[in-house]
Parts: sequence; C-alpha cells; structure tokens
Amino acid sequence: MTADERAIRELVATWMAASRAGDLDTVLGLMTEDVVFMVPGREPFGKEAFADESRGMGEAPLEGTSDIRELRILGDWAFMRNHIEISLTRRAETRSAAPATR
Repeated sequence: MTADERAIRELVATWMAASRAGDLDTVLGLMTEDVVFMVPGREPFGKEAFADESRGMGEAPLEGTSDIRELRILGDWAFMRNHIEISLTRRAETRSAAPATR
C-alpha cells in the first residue's frame, strides 16, 4: 500500500468517525470544494448539497460502515468507489400539550 492510498483510507476512517460523532464541520473540512457524490437514484451533487442535507437531518444518530471497492491514484489525481451502509435514527419530537381550556 502506498503512502497516498494509506492517507486516503485514513481520511475515510476519520470521515466515518466524525459522522458517527455528529461532527459535520470535520466532515466538510475533509472535502474539496469540487467533490462529487454519485448515489443511486439521483443526479450527482456537491459539497453544498451534502452540507444542506446533513444539516437537515438534525442530530439523528448515525451508524455506518465503509467498504472501499476501488481506489485509483494517478499522479496527483485520485478517485475512489466506496460502498457506504448507514443507519439513521430520527429522534422523536417532544411537544408539550397546551393546557385544556373551559
């Protein structure tokens, strides 16, 4: 394993740990501005859309695993094909009941 491959794998491990901890700032800091996410069922999207959707999840606990299926390093350019399996649990909203009036 090359130093570049090891650094990319460490970045993925840091990303997953920060995601589990709910540390969106760290996750966003690991991304370049031109990052592209390609997921089934939707058009590719970038960092801003990722951030907006992540913020929209609130503090939902996240558990997940990452399986790097392909990692190519070509000089100062690299790409990775990764399978991520995640589970999110939304917390129930707590609402106080209004007092009954007569």
